[in-house]
Amino acid sequence: MILLTPDLHAALCANAAAHRDALQRGADEPDPVPVVKFFNPLGAATWLASELYPDGDTLFGLADLGFGCPELGTFSLSELASVRLPLGMGIERDIAFATPHRLSTWADWSRRSGSILWAETLLRRAASAANDEIPPAGG
Repeated sequence: MILLTPDLHAALCANAAAHRDALQRGADEPDPVPVVKFFNPLGAATWLASELYPDGDTLFGLADLGFGCPELGTFSLSELASVRLPLGMGIERDIAFATPHRLSTWADWSRRSGSILWAETLLRRAASAANDEIPPAGG
């Protein structure tokens, strides 16, 4: 599987450029929405990436290796791509991943719940509950 499509690559690079630009101007650091989710199909490890550094390999985002302590930081695209799992599998990209939530929200909910996967469930439930409370139009 191709871990980064050209569109994902461009979005990650744009977020990294916006971050660098904000730092150079002395502005608040941006809090982007994660662009891509990687996961171990045979385990609990999950990564949400929001930026790709100019070296083309270093990603910034939220990493959860499945030990109950998700952390913000950098990780290597080439290392993710080089992981070899049983049955000829490797790290995969969640092709259906989309989120309205900023990286800081993911980090907060993941730390409190102990994992990105559990935070994903909780965020979906919270959004569903909020949608249930919205009265229908015209009513």
